[in-house]
Amino acid sequence: QVQLVESGGDSVQVGGSLNLSCAVTGDKSRLRSMGWFRQAPGKEREGVVYISGARTNLADSVKDRFSVSINAAWTTLHLQMNSLQPEDTAMYFCAASTTWYADLAAQDYNYWGRGTQVTVSS
Repeated sequence: QVQLVESGGDSVQVGGSLNLSCAVTGDKSRLRSMGWFRQAPGKEREGVVYISGARTNLADSVKDRFSVSINAAWTTLHLQMNSLQPEDTAMYFCAASTTWYADLAAQDYNYWGRGTQVTVSS
């Protein structure tokens, strides 16, 4: 089993930055992709960014503002968010997949954290 715990969510003003972290514990041997997803009230969960091997992909809405990184041991996944906008307000979830290049398809992820709240106000 794999456990994921997110942290770093906060309330910030427009233009601010946050760095979210996801602690990964348990049996990581079969993990091949990690991702960040978000869900705003009344909206469907959407993929923000994923990483698998040397490949990453970001949603168009966050390109040039967000970036993802993971340490070599796959114990901590980060999401650096810059130039935050009110539309970035959501619960952010860390997810792990046993599939290579799972991309931003939520259905391909096997493990999920409980989320961390990000609120951006003007």
